[in-house]
Amino acid sequence: MDDRELDDLMVLLPPLLQSLEALGFVARFLHPPHFLSVMETVGAPDEALRAARPRLDDWPERLADVRAALQAASDETLAAFDGLRGAAEKADGLRAVFRALGHVPRAQEALYPLAANLPPVNRFFLGPGARDDAGLQARLAHADPRDDTGVRHVDNAPGSRGGYSLYVPEYYSPDAAWPLVVALHGGSGNGRGFLWSWLRDARARGAILVAPTAIGPTWALTGPDADTPNLARILGEVRSGWNIDPARILLTGMSDGGTFSYVSGLEAGSPFTHLAPVSAAFHPVLAQMADPDRIRGLPIHIAHGALDWMFPVDLAREARDALSAAGAQVTYRELDDLSHTYPREINPAILDWLG
Repeated sequence: MDDRELDDLMVLLPPLLQSLEALGFVARFLHPPHFLSVMETVGAPDEALRAARPRLDDWPERLADVRAALQAASDETLAAFDGLRGAAEKADGLRAVFRALGHVPRAQEALYPLAANLPPVNRFFLGPGARDDAGLQARLAHADPRDDTGVRHVDNAPGSRGGYSLYVPEYYSPDAAWPLVVALHGGSGNGRGFLWSWLRDARARGAILVAPTAIGPTWALTGPDADTPNLARILGEVRSGWNIDPARILLTGMSDGGTFSYVSGLEAGSPFTHLAPVSAAFHPVLAQMADPDRIRGLPIHIAHGALDWMFPVDLAREARDALSAAGAQVTYRELDDLSHTYPREINPAILDWLG
């Protein structure tokens, strides 16, 4: 880059990253009665991004890939803000909010390839607790490029079902066994988007991450279960390609994904060593029907919001009590300020618990 392009980058990157952080704040603290106050708190960090975006338009062809990544990330970020501001005026306001927030993982996917070469982007894709770790940043920046690391999507194009997205830390080495996180999206979601709920922490803490997409519109919570065999297939593919620690294979998920982590993870013969449902529904019959040998001593980490409007927190308390009575090793965390959204700040604690 010459001086002009570096100047453009210094003008564009700060508001882009600040706007993405602000959207993360909206996603974390989204609670229907509080939506307008959350938006007021966030303000308008996108205004500076909107003003800086045209500076990319006449970048030279030698920087075409960098330009395209920054343009796509900026455009998705701006579309998210536009959608959020318009949501309050629509009859389907909450659905409009979720549609708007769907632009955020697409922005992150566009931006991530620049993390290896741009230190601010490198830091952005680390959890807040790891952003001052100069050693980790250098390790990521100087990792030897490998075909088997980074982000990839396997039969998981937008709109497809049954595939998965995968992240392998750039400093992966087959000489050690790595923990595996299998993270299930919520109802009508997809793994390609949900990957970004976990990537920062997997990247910082050294875990391989898989985010599958359900075969149907959501996970097989009723009727025939095609998702459990598909998860077994995906797990087999990942274990054949990377060195996975057989004692640290986590099944976690948000909302319907959390509920399915109960449904599938409590089955006899399940390959998952730990379960971590988040904001999930639960019925005591799940504990009663589970194989006693499977549930006895099984580590289960439950996280739920006191403000959850879709699955009231009493469901999580029932799960805690029923699973504990059945012999599971239950860790329970109730977040007073959490509604029905994914709390990324719990990921480090879950990884610590996984071991």
